[in-house]
Amino acid sequence: MDLFGERGYENTTAAEIAERAGLAKSGFFRHFTDKREVLFFGQEMLDDFLVQAVADAPADATAMAAIRAALEGLEVAFPPDRREAVRRRQSIIDAHPELRERELVKRAAMTQAMAAGLRQRGVPDLAARLAAAIGDLALNIAYTNWLEATGDAPFGQFVRRALDDVRAATSTLR
Repeated sequence: MDLFGERGYENTTAAEIAERAGLAKSGFFRHFTDKREVLFFGQEMLDDFLVQAVADAPADATAMAAIRAALEGLEVAFPPDRREAVRRRQSIIDAHPELRERELVKRAAMTQAMAAGLRQRGVPDLAARLAAAIGDLALNIAYTNWLEATGDAPFGQFVRRALDDVRAATSTLR
């Protein structure tokens, strides 16, 4: 992130990232396919977390309650003390169309992960996909609001508010 901030994303090479991290260039490529992936490191762990968190929700939880539990659990990935670093990361992504595209691909994977967790719970495919898509929408709203916020409000609070707002909005659709 520091290199991207100092030199600009487009002017930073994988070799420079490796050097700053104290790695050989080949070491960089053992961990990342390209420099874009530095910005999305940990995505697979996040997807795995969502699948497991949805699957582990209480047995009597509805599909949306399981999604809520999983998204609230993301609070561990977004503590208030990381907000500034996440803002820096997001500003880099927002400034580059190819990174915004990559972010959409990663969001689609998270949505699929939530749907997979719901299917493991026995939720029919269409309902699982719909609940996961609603979860993705709420997560995106929560993430944006969390980034824009000041103070120490936990990420889970933003998730709860976003899910409540989405539920309220969809109740007006007839």
